[in-house]
Amino acid sequence: MKDVIVQYIKNEYLEDDEDLEIDENTKLISNGIIDSFSMVSLKAFLEKKYDVHIPDEKASPEAFDTVKKIIELIKELKKK
Repeated sequence: MKDVIVQYIKNEYLEDDEDLEIDENTKLISNGIIDSFSMVSLKAFLEKKYDVHIPDEKASPEAFDTVKKIIELIKELKKK
Protein backbone atom coordinates (compact mmCIF):
# COMPACT_ATOMS: atom_id res chain seq x y z
CA MET A 1 0.00 0.00 0.00
CA LYS A 2 2.82 2.38 0.92
CA ASP A 3 4.61 1.93 -2.41
CA VAL A 4 1.41 2.43 -4.43
CA ILE A 5 0.55 5.67 -2.62
CA VAL A 6 4.11 7.03 -2.79
CA GLN A 7 4.28 6.27 -6.51
CA TYR A 8 0.93 7.96 -7.13
CA ILE A 9 2.07 11.09 -5.28
CA LYS A 10 5.35 11.19 -7.22
CA ASN A 11 3.58 10.73 -10.56
CA GLU A 12 0.77 13.21 -9.92
CA TYR A 13 2.25 15.98 -7.80
CA LEU A 14 5.99 16.17 -8.45
CA GLU A 15 7.62 17.61 -11.54
CA ASP A 16 9.76 15.19 -13.53
CA ASP A 17 12.91 17.09 -12.64
CA GLU A 18 12.11 17.27 -8.92
CA ASP A 19 14.47 15.00 -7.06
CA LEU A 20 12.50 14.92 -3.83
CA GLU A 21 12.50 11.64 -1.95
CA ILE A 22 9.16 10.68 -0.48
CA ASP A 23 8.69 8.04 2.20
CA GLU A 24 5.88 7.26 4.63
CA ASN A 25 6.93 10.07 6.99
CA THR A 26 7.43 12.88 4.45
CA LYS A 27 5.21 15.85 5.32
CA LEU A 28 3.06 16.15 2.20
CA ILE A 29 0.89 19.13 3.07
CA SER A 30 3.26 20.90 5.46
CA ASN A 31 5.98 20.79 2.77
CA GLY A 32 3.64 22.00 0.02
CA ILE A 33 3.76 18.77 -2.01
CA ILE A 34 -0.02 18.45 -1.79
CA ASP A 35 -2.43 21.38 -1.66
CA SER A 36 -6.17 21.36 -1.01
CA PHE A 37 -7.01 20.74 -4.67
CA SER A 38 -4.52 17.86 -4.85
CA MET A 39 -5.99 16.42 -1.67
CA VAL A 40 -9.36 16.05 -3.41
CA SER A 41 -7.84 14.06 -6.28
CA LEU A 42 -5.76 11.96 -3.87
CA LYS A 43 -8.92 11.20 -1.85
CA ALA A 44 -10.71 10.09 -5.04
CA PHE A 45 -7.76 7.87 -6.02
CA LEU A 46 -7.64 6.24 -2.57
CA GLU A 47 -11.39 5.61 -2.50
CA LYS A 48 -11.33 3.94 -5.89
CA LYS A 49 -8.08 2.01 -5.38
CA TYR A 50 -8.92 0.67 -1.92
CA ASP A 51 -12.72 0.53 -2.22
CA VAL A 52 -13.37 2.75 0.79
CA HIS A 53 -15.43 5.87 1.38
CA ILE A 54 -13.48 8.61 3.10
CA PRO A 55 -15.94 10.94 4.83
CA ASP A 56 -15.14 14.63 4.39
CA GLU A 57 -14.59 15.06 8.12
CA LYS A 58 -11.90 12.35 7.98
CA ALA A 59 -10.18 13.89 4.94
CA SER A 60 -8.37 16.52 6.95
CA PRO A 61 -4.97 18.04 6.23
CA GLU A 62 -3.69 16.25 9.34
CA ALA A 63 -4.93 12.86 8.08
CA PHE A 64 -3.33 13.42 4.65
CA ASP A 65 -0.03 14.96 5.80
CA THR A 66 2.01 11.74 5.56
CA VAL A 67 1.66 8.47 3.69
CA LYS A 68 1.78 6.73 7.08
CA LYS A 69 -1.29 8.67 8.28
CA ILE A 70 -3.09 8.00 4.99
CA ILE A 71 -2.47 4.24 5.39
CA GLU A 72 -3.72 4.37 9.00
CA LEU A 73 -6.88 6.12 7.82
CA ILE A 74 -7.54 3.59 5.07
CA LYS A 75 -6.98 0.66 7.44
CA GLU A 76 -9.34 2.22 9.97
CA LEU A 77 -12.05 2.70 7.34
CA LYS A 78 -11.61 -0.82 5.95
CA LYS A 79 -12.43 -2.26 9.40
CA LYS A 80 -15.89 -0.67 9.32
